[in-house]
Amino acid sequence: MRLHKEGQVIMTIATLITGILIAAIWALLGTSIVWLSIFLALIPLVFLILVVQFFRVPNRKIAGNSSEVICPADGKVVVIERVFEPEFIQEECIQISIFMSPLNVHANYAPIAGRVVYTKHHQGSYLVAWHPKSSTENERSTLVLETESKKHVLVRQIAGAVARRICFYARQDYEYKKGEEFGFIKFGSRVDVFLPLDAKIQVSIGQKVKNREDILAII
Repeated sequence: MRLHKEGQVIMTIATLITGILIAAIWALLGTSIVWLSIFLALIPLVFLILVVQFFRVPNRKIAGNSSEVICPADGKVVVIERVFEPEFIQEECIQISIFMSPLNVHANYAPIAGRVVYTKHHQGSYLVAWHPKSSTENERSTLVLETESKKHVLVRQIAGAVARRICFYARQDYEYKKGEEFGFIKFGSRVDVFLPLDAKIQVSIGQKVKNREDILAII
């Protein structure tokens, strides 16, 4: 496991604040009330642990063959439905949405190998990530990969009520390997994947999935 580069500044600040608070607690209480000193010192320490675990990136083996679409994010499957995708695909497809809580790993990965044929970042609002309109009204970034068989897979990072920054690394014409990182969302949000109608879905509503390890669909 490693810690993500996007958390370097936040983790440094959190570590400094934690150290200052613990030092202040022991300076004020010392050993006069040991149990209270330990209890109060644990509060900033737990906060630091939560911040560090948010930016964790576990080592995982990339699952599936070239036709199998892997999960681009950790989280819970909250949507599987047939929709019209208006931004790029401009036809009906299957949408699968994965909601990421603050406790999930928040790095995002290419669900399949392919060339980047479209990218765009949209400014927007910050509705809760499970809101039906969050996919079209929230701040979001869109990535479209074209596979060797000329199929298009659209992946959309969506900011939520808590998430206030989408980190998006994709660039036009870049050839992504399956499971290669393309972005990161800070503090809880959602990732939508749009697949061809003939895709064979391998997940179900309510299922908890892991990025790179679980198969989302076969196309």
